[in-house]
Amino acid sequence: MTSLKLTKVGTSTGTIIPKEMLARMKVAKGDTLFAIETKEGYLITPYDPAIADQLDAGREFMKEYRETFKALAK
Repeated sequence: MTSLKLTKVGTSTGTIIPKEMLARMKVAKGDTLFAIETKEGYLITPYDPAIADQLDAGREFMKEYRETFKALAK
């Protein structure tokens, strides 16, 4: 477990994320992180939940039309 200390950044509040955490999340300066509210608190992730929903819908569509995609691939 890593603790993050809040610090003043201009008129806002921010935190510094250690280099090791950034590497494990595969993010770098300029990337976007998403804060998703869960019943336990907040989850900080580089993955956009809206994109995940779109990918799930696409996978379901491809599964439904699997034979059509096989025929088109020939």
